[in-house]
Amino acid sequence: MKIGSRILKTAIGAGISIALAQAFQLTFYASAGTVTMLCIQRTRKKSYEIAWQRFLACLIGLSVAAAIFSLLGYNTWAITIILLISIPLMIRLKAKESVIASSVFIFHLYVMKHITWQLVINEIALMIIGITVGLLLNLFMPSADQELRRYQQKIEENFRIIFHEMARYLREGDHDWSGMEIVETNRLLKEAKERSVHNVENRFDEEELKFYRYFQMRDKQFDVIDHLIPHLVSFHPYSDQGEKLADFLDQLADGVHPGNTADIYLEQLKEMTEEYRNMPLPSTEEEFHMRATLFLIMNEIRRYLKIKKRLAK
Repeated sequence: MKIGSRILKTAIGAGISIALAQAFQLTFYASAGTVTMLCIQRTRKKSYEIAWQRFLACLIGLSVAAAIFSLLGYNTWAITIILLISIPLMIRLKAKESVIASSVFIFHLYVMKHITWQLVINEIALMIIGITVGLLLNLFMPSADQELRRYQQKIEENFRIIFHEMARYLREGDHDWSGMEIVETNRLLKEAKERSVHNVENRFDEEELKFYRYFQMRDKQFDVIDHLIPHLVSFHPYSDQGEKLADFLDQLADGVHPGNTADIYLEQLKEMTEEYRNMPLPSTEEEFHMRATLFLIMNEIRRYLKIKKRLAK
């Protein structure tokens, strides 16, 4: 059974909040622990948003409850009306995730059967203690840099394999490649982008933003690869043009890394394009189709390289 940092913070935070509420001799002191548990989120940004929502919802719930209980007394119909009024207000003020937490404080007033300034201050104090402890503990967020670098290394490794397999097809024709790296890369990119977003929301610095931009770039390049493969499959292998293109794809595979080498390959691609344009015009329909497919492939590769070049800028 694995205990992660979020579980650890939730458990410790609940205990601290309840202890503080007890030390201040607050009524319903256990509720401070509940608030802390609700404030421990996956990212610092989310914790700040939730904390504000909790406080706002608490004030709305207490205000509506005080008014309705004073008018209708302490009965279940009064609670129904309070919820019918307060919940739409919370939703309208974008605090809908705090409805349950606010309801806890409304029920406190119902249990006590009276409303005094001391009781209102007690409820607000519970909320402040719970929120404060939750925010303080959420300042301790483990860095995901090592995990993101592992994603980066695996995605780059898969890119290299995919390009080498493309080159192999152009030399040998159909072979026994399963294409597993394509499916795996698609999954890894989704996970890495999500994790990098959480990292940015936790740490708020330029270094973490680089990871996010990097995975966005690889995701766009992967879309290009996805478009490139059908063109490549329709290209006739074993040809001289296919051999040159295979050599170039092998070079691209070896150049898959975080550094920027796009300009070098774009220049090579430009020279190859000029060479193909100066070739004699195709004499058969099949040659024409192969030449058109060749230019489509090179255009996709050019798009792939320009995505990397834009990131460097």
